[in-house]
Amino acid sequence: MTRPITVGADGTAESLAAVHWAAREAVRRDLPLRIVHAWEKSDREDGAVDAREALTRIAGEVTARHPDLTVTTDLIDGGPVEALIAAAAEGTTLVLGSRGQGAIVGFLLGSVGQQVIAESTRPVVLVRAGDQPESEAGGREVVVGQQGGPDDSAATLGYAFEAAAARGAALRVVRAWALPTVFTYSPASLALADEAGGLEQYERKALAEVLQPWLERFPDVQVTQQIEMGSAGEVLLSVAARAQLMVVGRRAHRSAVGSRIGSVAHAVVHHAPSPVAVVPPA
Repeated sequence: MTRPITVGADGTAESLAAVHWAAREAVRRDLPLRIVHAWEKSDREDGAVDAREALTRIAGEVTARHPDLTVTTDLIDGGPVEALIAAAAEGTTLVLGSRGQGAIVGFLLGSVGQQVIAESTRPVVLVRAGDQPESEAGGREVVVGQQGGPDDSAATLGYAFEAAAARGAALRVVRAWALPTVFTYSPASLALADEAGGLEQYERKALAEVLQPWLERFPDVQVTQQIEMGSAGEVLLSVAARAQLMVVGRRAHRSAVGSRIGSVAHAVVHHAPSPVAVVPPA
């Protein structure tokens, strides 16, 4: 069975933008669309009726725009975190509004949404309320952050290359680097920074080696390789204005205050104006 693109809907402007983004993505990738809403049986009974009616109405809007797209709806019993994670596992990608008032409340504040991002086994795309189809035109790129070696970024790069190919868009691969900590405050640090071309060339070679199999697999995708000194989050955000989609890897871990997704993903999710795909490790 073909896995769908799944989108959470709660009737807010943010979730409706997510629904329409997910519909366009499903059309691009020739996949079905599944629209879901989490509802606990302990809630008032007429709430389920309202939710089903809302899902039917939203699905009708999508079908009117994309008559050839297969659209299904599901009212899922359970809390929002568990329901959305389970729904994500049954699809290829989970799409959510970045600020919801219902099932996905608190994305940018890190409550339900952060748990979903941190624990989902599928990529999670966050879409803001103002997102429009026009933002995907005008030569805007797909931008992806790359760190580490081939195994560290395989899932992230795979998602980014597939997204760029589906859109016919250029792909910008960004690798940030920094001076080794041991040199940061050494007497020779300024001289080393002046001659940093040596270290930058090492990073450039490492990025080229990581990308080689992807370039062979996606020969029609125009790729720009950007190597820049600085923190990964800051470097990625410096090019965010040109992006129609930002793609970052997830470094999820648990702490005393709950699940965390990693500093780079956290920065991009909070500050990038475009939709952001957060990809779990393979």
